[in-house]
Amino acid sequence: MYTSIRALFNRTVVSIAIASAVIVTPLQAEETKTLVFSAIPDQDESALKARFGIVADYLSKTLEVPVKYVPVKSYAAAVTSFRNDQVQLAWFGGLSGVKARLLVPGAQAIAQGEEDPNFHSYIIAHHSTGLKVSEDFPKGIEGKTFTFGSKGSTSGRLMPEFNIRENMGKGPEEIFKTVGFSGNHSRTVTLVESGAYEVGAVNFKVWDKMVEEKKVDTSKVSAIWKTPAYPDYQWTIRGDVDAKWGEGFTEKVKQALLAMDDPKLLASFPRKSFIAATNEDFAPILNTAKELGLVD
Repeated sequence: MYTSIRALFNRTVVSIAIASAVIVTPLQAEETKTLVFSAIPDQDESALKARFGIVADYLSKTLEVPVKYVPVKSYAAAVTSFRNDQVQLAWFGGLSGVKARLLVPGAQAIAQGEEDPNFHSYIIAHHSTGLKVSEDFPKGIEGKTFTFGSKGSTSGRLMPEFNIRENMGKGPEEIFKTVGFSGNHSRTVTLVESGAYEVGAVNFKVWDKMVEEKKVDTSKVSAIWKTPAYPDYQWTIRGDVDAKWGEGFTEKVKQALLAMDDPKLLASFPRKSFIAATNEDFAPILNTAKELGLVD
C-alpha cells in the first residue's frame, strides 16, 4: 500500500513538472522582444513583402533578436504605427520620416541609400499628349489630367508639387483639368500608361526598375522631365529602443544596415549601398513641407 502511494506521488510530481515546463516555455519565449519594422507602401503589397521579408531575416541574424516586417496600407498608417510603437524601425520617405520624427521624441534617421541624398522624381506623360523629353520644365502639362502618387509621398507628391508651383506660379488645382492621387508609384505608371491620366509624377527609382524589368510599355508612356535633386528615403528608429533592447542597440541596428552588402538585399530597395543619415539631412524636406502646409 505504501509503495503504491509513493509511486502515485512520484508520478504526480513528474506530471506537474512536465506541465510546468509546457507552461513556462511560451512565457519565456514572450520575454524575447521582437523588433518590428515597416515601410511606406510605395509599391503594391506583394512586391513589398518580397522586398522586406528577406531584410527581416538578415536583421534577425545580424542583431540576434527576432525581427518581423509588417505591411501597412498607407503612408499615414506607416507614420501612425511608428508613433504608436507598433513598429520601432521604418523605411520612410523623406516626408513621412519628417512627420514621424516630429511625433516621436528622440526618433533618429540612421541610414539611407547611397542614392538618397540626391533623389529625383520624374514627370511622365502618355504619348497622346505630344509632350517630349526636355531639360526645361514641361509647361505644356497645363490643362492635362494629372496624378500624383500618395498624398504623403515625397517623390510622388511633395517635391513634384513644389517644382510645379515653382515653375508655373500656381497650384495643381489651377493648372490641371483633373488632379488625382494614385496611392503608389507603380499605380501611377499604370494609370498614365493606360491613358486614365495624361500626366503623372513618379519616383525615378521605381520608374527605372519597371522599365528595366519591362513592366511598362514605353511605346505609350515616357519620362519627360526630371526634378532637381533632393534628400528622400531613410531608415528611422524610435528613441526608446535602447531602453528596451539594451544600451547601444540603436547603433547596432545602424551598423547592421550600413553593413548590408548582399546584392540580393540591396536589389530589394534598390540601392547600391547604405550610408549614415541624420535628422538634419532632411531639413530641406521639412522646410518644403512647411511651405506647402503639409506639416505645422
